[in-house]
Amino acid sequence: MFGFVRIGCSTPEIRVADCSYNAQRIIRCIREADKCGVRVLCLPELCVTGYTCADLFLQPVLQRGALAALSIICEETAQCSVLFAVGLPFAHGGKLYNCAAVVKGGKILGLVPKTYLPNYNEFYEQRWFVSAEDEDVCLVDVNGQAVPFGTDLIFACEEESDLRVAVEICEDLWAPLPPSTAHAMAGATVILNLSASNEVVGKAEYRRQLVQSQSARLVCAYAYADAGRGESTTDLVFAAHNLIGENGVLCSESALFENETIAYDIDVEKLRIERMRNTSFATQSAEADGYETVWFSQETACVGKLLRNVSRAPFIPSDERERNARCEGILQMQAEGLRKRIEHAHAQKAVVGISGGLDSCLALLVTTRAMARLGRPMTDVVAVTMPCFGTTKRTRSNAQTLCEALGVTFETVDITDTVNSNFRDVGQDPEVHDVTFENTQARVRTLVLMNLANRLGGLVVGTGDLSELALGWATYNGDHMSMYGVNASVPKTLVRHLVHYAAQTAETDVLRDVLTDILNTPVSPELLPAKDGEISQQTEAIVGPYELHDFFLFYAIRYGFAPRKILYLAQQAFCGDYPDAELYRWLRNFCWRFFAQQFKRSCVPDGPKVGSVSLSPRGDWRMPSDAAPALWMAEMEEIKQELGLD
Repeated sequence: MFGFVRIGCSTPEIRVADCSYNAQRIIRCIREADKCGVRVLCLPELCVTGYTCADLFLQPVLQRGALAALSIICEETAQCSVLFAVGLPFAHGGKLYNCAAVVKGGKILGLVPKTYLPNYNEFYEQRWFVSAEDEDVCLVDVNGQAVPFGTDLIFACEEESDLRVAVEICEDLWAPLPPSTAHAMAGATVILNLSASNEVVGKAEYRRQLVQSQSARLVCAYAYADAGRGESTTDLVFAAHNLIGENGVLCSESALFENETIAYDIDVEKLRIERMRNTSFATQSAEADGYETVWFSQETACVGKLLRNVSRAPFIPSDERERNARCEGILQMQAEGLRKRIEHAHAQKAVVGISGGLDSCLALLVTTRAMARLGRPMTDVVAVTMPCFGTTKRTRSNAQTLCEALGVTFETVDITDTVNSNFRDVGQDPEVHDVTFENTQARVRTLVLMNLANRLGGLVVGTGDLSELALGWATYNGDHMSMYGVNASVPKTLVRHLVHYAAQTAETDVLRDVLTDILNTPVSPELLPAKDGEISQQTEAIVGPYELHDFFLFYAIRYGFAPRKILYLAQQAFCGDYPDAELYRWLRNFCWRFFAQQFKRSCVPDGPKVGSVSLSPRGDWRMPSDAAPALWMAEMEEIKQELGLD
């Protein structure tokens, strides 16, 4: 299942000090979670007895009742596949500990005592329990079974090497140095927190922040199970606020006061890859850190549909407010990068080749922002349209209207004669519409821009985007080249949203309308002759849909996933929109083109990084231009056989 493991949090409805009743409710939660395919389950702190037992914790009757209930829980869940952690008090060495029992297949794998005991405001835990801070791992007897006891325990799955579980309890997370930090450094990828956090105004949001930030710092999955209905309300109220976070993202959350079970398919392979990339995250072997590894067997295959949001547009936030904020932030970053470059180069003009398409439109919008930041007139932006064989009336008109709406200097240079001259120089038949026919136009356009910039004392602003760099959809030393590439780390799907945002926030109706028409124009390099005045060459019909390629790009580069996993994720995200054969076709095309076109990325101009994926050879991506794609193509062939494709 490509590293996906379904984890869950469940809050049983309990009765304070009624261990037999609580055991049955806990068993019900475990069985229901097991049926739903949950493979790692977190239950609340001290839920076998109830967290609010107070001085009853010191009663031997309650302590024995808790152990008897744990025995029943183990027996009744022996056939379940889920590994779970359940809270209870446990007496050892003449002291009482607040513990989590980790159980799988009817066997107690370990007892993890709480480290930080709150003893302030409404909390009095030090009245009953002692801290496990100085406890080394040892064996203790639990219902006749020798069980590892201590905080330094890692529960490792034999079948899924990236699934390594550790436990902390409630206040441990709120402490300045949570035990989970050491757990993660010892290799734990999943942290379970058994909690009994009472509800007061503002506390729910703080819990969310804690879970998100700790999962981000530790590059881990964090499951937080909270006490709820059934606890004493003498002085406190508990809301059963269950949370699951993964690497800084809050993935699943229960409604307050509902005693719900939540579940989410975390990606432990992704967590391992993220840690591997992050050189600041220096894990050691568990044994080197004094941890004891407890092994368990677990089939981790997820049941039914993947319980995970796989966005078909991973570069773009789904929430409109967040998306607009993202767009504004990116435009500011692009403009600031260009502002600095213009200022440093003492450029008198900023020269932009304008085609009437999306990429050049975005580059021009960014350039006008940069010029405004410099306090210079918009006429210092020189937009140049260079019509030739494939230019249509629509794109030519949109280019001019856009420039007039922005108030920039607009120039037209018809390159037809220059291109034909080059054809004669190299012996190209103008009736042969091959790669030479296309690339000559692109290179002449770049030549015009560079020479014009030299004459004006200006700087050529590049228009090519991240998706084009990934696919190599650019003419080497043509549109591939500029003096500063403002769109270099912006994928095509995001370019569209940036232009859409600019249309939404346009100051005039004319600007809004022309931006809208540019958005509705098919993506095309316009290098082949137009047919009946219409665009004859549509990029996505040749290289494939950009929404797919940006999806492939994100998971291949951001996380380094193998083709088989990327295809699986694409099947989840685009279910019903693309058949498997089409997904396979374009993924194979992406893999082949990505390797074949690295030589273009090895010498791209400077440009600002604006997101988590960049292909700059000076920044995020270093790859030999002659690297062989054999391993990736071999996996694609295996996938082809598995799908039964010709």
